[in-house]
Amino acid sequence: MAVFQTIEALHARVFSTVERMLDGWFLGFAARFSFFAVLYFYFLNSARTKVGDGFFGFFHVADGAYYQIALPAVEAAGGNVSAVSFIPWGFIVWMGTYSEFVLPLLIVIGLFTRIAALGMIGFVLVQSYVDIAVHNVGSETAGAWFDRFSDGLIWDQRTLWVFLLLYLVVKGAGLISLDALLSRRRTISNS
Repeated sequence: MAVFQTIEALHARVFSTVERMLDGWFLGFAARFSFFAVLYFYFLNSARTKVGDGFFGFFHVADGAYYQIALPAVEAAGGNVSAVSFIPWGFIVWMGTYSEFVLPLLIVIGLFTRIAALGMIGFVLVQSYVDIAVHNVGSETAGAWFDRFSDGLIWDQRTLWVFLLLYLVVKGAGLISLDALLSRRRTISNS
């Protein structure tokens, strides 16, 4: 019994020290770093396929964006993207395209992180719906929860993406972020 109590006390001491040392800064930073390392370039490259070439091409939503995001509307217009109405389809395509540039950047730099992460959760859910319902990805690609495989591109991987983003929504970016810097400045100016 004394050995168990010694191990329990050692465990409590070690991990309370670790928790105290990392509290407030580490998990938000680690979540944003993980997002940057794993997902930022995925979303950046995806967004780049939706705009024109070159610097000024950034300000032009390409036809391919309509095919990726609003395929049923393009098909209803006979494949003529210019015949697709702006409200709601053009607006949805425009918002989806530029959200894919802006929201990941905000998360990485830690600015308006909670709102950006919430927006990215919505983006991932819509992206998953479009992949399944519009682009008809097969069940082998979509995967499934509670099976013995962990490599499904939609149900498995995107669940982990959403969990990472959900952490940022609930806990924020942490002390090493622009959000924390702005909060400190606001506190100083209100004093």
